[in-house]
Amino acid sequence: MITGGTRGLGFGLARALVEQGHRVAVCGTGADRVSTAAAALGVLARVADVTSRDQLQSLWDAAVDRYGRVDIWINNAGVSHAREPVWRLPAEQARRVVDVNVLGVINGSSVAIGGMAAQGGGHVWNMEGLGSDGRIVRGLGVYGATKRASTYLTDALAKEVPGGVTVGLLSPGLVVTDLLTHGYSAAERERAARMMSILADRVETVAPWLADKVISRARNGAHVRWLTPAKIAFRFATAPFGRRGDVFTP
Repeated sequence: MITGGTRGLGFGLARALVEQGHRVAVCGTGADRVSTAAAALGVLARVADVTSRDQLQSLWDAAVDRYGRVDIWINNAGVSHAREPVWRLPAEQARRVVDVNVLGVINGSSVAIGGMAAQGGGHVWNMEGLGSDGRIVRGLGVYGATKRASTYLTDALAKEVPGGVTVGLLSPGLVVTDLLTHGYSAAERERAARMMSILADRVETVAPWLADKVISRARNGAHVRWLTPAKIAFRFATAPFGRRGDVFTP
């Protein structure tokens, strides 16, 4: 099960898992994207808002009804906000980001862990992002705070989960989706393009690798990182000898 699995990295993960032979279910908040995902991937797809625990419970029930059980649950759904300092960020934007990125992970984890305990086991993955490691980017303070909270929550869950149930963290690095590239002014885009050309990757590059690790590394406290410190150092060292492309260009 992949929340937010109808677009971006979530959709890429769903596609990769299907191609690897796994049975997959996804959810999203847009009915059109849900229908498109169902048709394109041949998976169970439902409209569900992660801020509603009841809707996620219905999603769990639908997946169990279709497949018999849910072995892996990925809390992937996430949103960002306008690149503004905290005191300029409209209250409704701040609340939406906190609701989806924090409450959504709490809801998804609660539904999945409860269901997995009842069925005898399973694994929950939560997604890291900007801020998980304490790094600060101006204008993304609220988003970063939610990702820091998600990492803390996952570490806490690893000490609390019932027998047979495990949790872990997926760190996909900088993946080229709307979540990464939105909100830049023209000047900011020019400054960011160089850095992202070194560190960012396309969904089709990251998703198959993550999909394999979602299955093979499903153990308690697991921390799967695509963009490791060694990889970052290598990319900066080799950057003068080649260009990986402009991430703002489709």
